[in-house]
Amino acid sequence: MKRIATPVPIAGGLTRHEAQLKRDLALLGFPAKPWLHPRTTDAGEPVLDVAIIGAGMNGIAAASALLAKGIVNIALFDANEPGREGPWNRYARMDTLRSPKTLTGPALGIPSLTFAAWYGASFGEAAWEALYKIPNAVWVDYLSWLQRVLSLPVEHRAALTKLRPQNDLLALDIETAEGARTVFARHAVLATGRGGAGGDVWPDVVPQSLKPDFAAHSNDPIDFERLRGKSVGVIGGSASAWDNAATALEQGAASATMYLRRPHLPQINKGRGSANPGYFHGWSALPDAERWALAAYIDDMLAPPPHETVLRALKSDGLDIRFRHSVAAVRREGEQVVLDIETPEDRIERRHDFLVVATGFQVDATRIPELAEFAPHIARWSDRYTPPTGLMRPALAQAPYLGPGFELQPRDANAPAELSRIHLVNHGALVSHGAIASDIPGVAIAGERVAQALVAAFFRQDIVEVRRDLEAFDEPELKDTPFFRPEDFPHS
Repeated sequence: MKRIATPVPIAGGLTRHEAQLKRDLALLGFPAKPWLHPRTTDAGEPVLDVAIIGAGMNGIAAASALLAKGIVNIALFDANEPGREGPWNRYARMDTLRSPKTLTGPALGIPSLTFAAWYGASFGEAAWEALYKIPNAVWVDYLSWLQRVLSLPVEHRAALTKLRPQNDLLALDIETAEGARTVFARHAVLATGRGGAGGDVWPDVVPQSLKPDFAAHSNDPIDFERLRGKSVGVIGGSASAWDNAATALEQGAASATMYLRRPHLPQINKGRGSANPGYFHGWSALPDAERWALAAYIDDMLAPPPHETVLRALKSDGLDIRFRHSVAAVRREGEQVVLDIETPEDRIERRHDFLVVATGFQVDATRIPELAEFAPHIARWSDRYTPPTGLMRPALAQAPYLGPGFELQPRDANAPAELSRIHLVNHGALVSHGAIASDIPGVAIAGERVAQALVAAFFRQDIVEVRRDLEAFDEPELKDTPFFRPEDFPHS
């Protein structure tokens, strides 16, 4: 992915905007006054109210919504360095976001926190008007700005390796450059994007032994400079397949051949057609049968690559698109990768120096490594709903069956009680909640939904303490009036 040149920043523009934002946040009482009591473990170790895994857009949305509700004892942990949260500066190899520039981002409903406000303050209104779509790196700059101006407690280079139940708490094993440590939290939010719901799809026909010298998934780091002058094969026709083919050719590959099983590209992106408040707010309220039917329909109607992505790839010489070419087997011979391909006419062989496997992500809670201890007890859609014969979709059936606040649900009576304290605000929520935790347009709604659920859970769990605080509240309302009764306040 190349960084598109951005306009020259306006001197003092962002500083002035941040001053206005500071006032806006103060007027809204952000962050709200804390109302939960601190907790410790039996051994006296501090306990977070919420640990958020991932400091990209979903993590930011969840954290800021919690702060707005007085849940301030939180921390965000991200495995990556600052500026490399999410896919945008790592494996997302498109030049710009696929969404329109007018999307608001995780802005809490505050105009001065929107992407448009930040961009206009940074580069001017003329630059905003001239902007077509948002370059990846610019979007990351905006998200980093949100982390800073909202004072989010983010720890970078901190990877969650395992979640464990522990006496009504969650124990999070965190790996950092300084070593491993355990963090305790009452609830955990996994805001880990598309890849955090089960990892990449790697077809059985491609030997894993080819990685990394002769093959890589489109979501893996790829040294495209090493492919200069080489022949590259790409399995798949998704947007990421086109992005990787374009990137390889732009960086000097001699050729990039894409192999697609389908006879032609899909024509309509139903995901865009469902990106409206009705779907965002209403999907999770539907009966299971309706949610399943919608998820199956959208899954069946494969999304086409954006037209900008296709046109970008077509600019380079050496691009070859092969429809109705199904890769049946892959093997290494010497310094090349050999593909056995089935076509309508024949079975053929094609050779390449390197293979990009662009087969997307899978949703399967048993393949989320940090949830290994909980995995056998996580309810899936296959456990809770049996669709009619014509709507059987094995891939969707593996999706976790989530509660109204994205919380995991027990599959059996042996499930740890702490299971429901884990909230999956990532692509794994697709069947239960729609795409609000998968794509940018719904990110603020996902953050607000999980925050509201957590507030309700804490209020319910802590009602004894909350009631005690109410009973202890004794601020005299009538102190400076003739009707004040000092005898009612003997300890004042």
